[in-house]
Amino acid sequence: MESARKAITRFAPSPTGFLHVGGLRTALYSYLLAKQTGGKFLLRIEDTDRERFVTGGIENILASLYWTGIVPNEGVTLAEDATVIEKGDAGPYIQSKKLDEYRKYAEQLVALQKAYYCFCTPERLEEVRNYRQANKLPPGYDGHCRSLPVAEVTGRLAREERHVIRLSMPDEGETTFYDLIRGEVTFKNADVDDQVLLKSDGYPTYHLAVVVDDHTMGVTHVIRGEEWISSTPKHITLYRYFGWEIPLFAHLPLLLNSDKSKLSKRQGDVAVLDYRDKGYLPEALVNFVAFLGWNPGTEQEFFSLEELVTSFSLAKVNKAGAVFNLEKLDWFNREYLKQKPTEELAHYFDMFMPEDIKNLPSYTKEYVARLAPLLVERVSKGIDLTDMYVSGELIYFFVNPTYDTNNLFWKTIKDRTDRKEKTREYLLHLLSLLEAISTTEFTDVHIKKVVWPFAESLANKGEVLWPMRYALSGRDKSPDPFVLASVLGKEETKKRLQKAIALLV
Repeated sequence: MESARKAITRFAPSPTGFLHVGGLRTALYSYLLAKQTGGKFLLRIEDTDRERFVTGGIENILASLYWTGIVPNEGVTLAEDATVIEKGDAGPYIQSKKLDEYRKYAEQLVALQKAYYCFCTPERLEEVRNYRQANKLPPGYDGHCRSLPVAEVTGRLAREERHVIRLSMPDEGETTFYDLIRGEVTFKNADVDDQVLLKSDGYPTYHLAVVVDDHTMGVTHVIRGEEWISSTPKHITLYRYFGWEIPLFAHLPLLLNSDKSKLSKRQGDVAVLDYRDKGYLPEALVNFVAFLGWNPGTEQEFFSLEELVTSFSLAKVNKAGAVFNLEKLDWFNREYLKQKPTEELAHYFDMFMPEDIKNLPSYTKEYVARLAPLLVERVSKGIDLTDMYVSGELIYFFVNPTYDTNNLFWKTIKDRTDRKEKTREYLLHLLSLLEAISTTEFTDVHIKKVVWPFAESLANKGEVLWPMRYALSGRDKSPDPFVLASVLGKEETKKRLQKAIALLV
């Protein structure tokens, strides 16, 4: 069961690329459990895979976590000047800084006859792999070096032959553990590989380093992806060999694409900062990610980070894979944007406005503030403004539109011989009504109050409302004409109506 004690959790990513949303979920759940129990959340960097190390990866991980509000209590953190530092008494928190410590523990296992030196060449390992595959045996090492005579091992070490250190898994019995999400899980020890613990280059594998670090850092709850379930028997065996307390485990379900394939770093934008750069809000992304596998059991959909701390439980995390539904994320973001004050929205839209529009004489931050409530109804994220610009749905707010005169006519009078005369007459009267409204009262509510009785007096309201809308936007689809007029302002609205009237001579 989920422990009531203070939980010490960790997020331990490898800097082999940018932080993936799957990693963000692991960090979030670990953070929530630690905060909920008054414990600690650590950030450890597992950088022993030097071939895949990416420069800037650590900085990206930290930037992603800090942006979403998931700030570690100790471990690898950011100083006030945004430089990477290590904070805490259990460091180093970057694995490449403690190679001697890992070697010490690996050799301790050898001395206890719980691990052994393996001198097999890559060619022999390939032969073993092919043989086991051909004979439909589980993948793994065949234990060839496990029983080498001590004298032979000593001699080969003295000659500095290339070698690794492997774990001696028990040949018989089972390893059973309780997973906080999946319940009791059992593996036959005979099916578990003699894992390499220390590589020939002196770097530990994940399996040795993770156990040593989790123990020395006092980690009580290990929260990680389900791909590590099959490795857990190896880790539990190591805990037992060392005589250390075994932490609680929770293996999170996979994140899936809409086609139920595994969400991968290679499929689309799944890096956390990609979402930031597209205009997703951190609170929307955190809320969305929290629901990728977890269900609060209530109707509540919107959770702040503080509310998640109170409500979250590993017991309510599903075993089945969670579908990453981008439409749902868009919905969350749109709803969070609607809650923003106009001043914040104006700043947000100013950041994402295409440069071609920002360079127009009509562009001002004050105007964007007027436009913000209208834009927030039409976009899910900031980058959508670029799509609106490309499609022409944005430019008419800043530039007097050009249009086909025939489109000014409402559908019921398109075939009438007096259509120009009638439409011009309606627009002239509309212009006089708007002229009478003061600049301070030129709001969508007041404009509608003045124009609506006139529209209702006609055979069809569309006979005036349609040409009004089209004259202001130049598009078949646009916002409510009253809202559009209020955003454009009195003078710009008059200019556009006068232009349309001039075309109807």
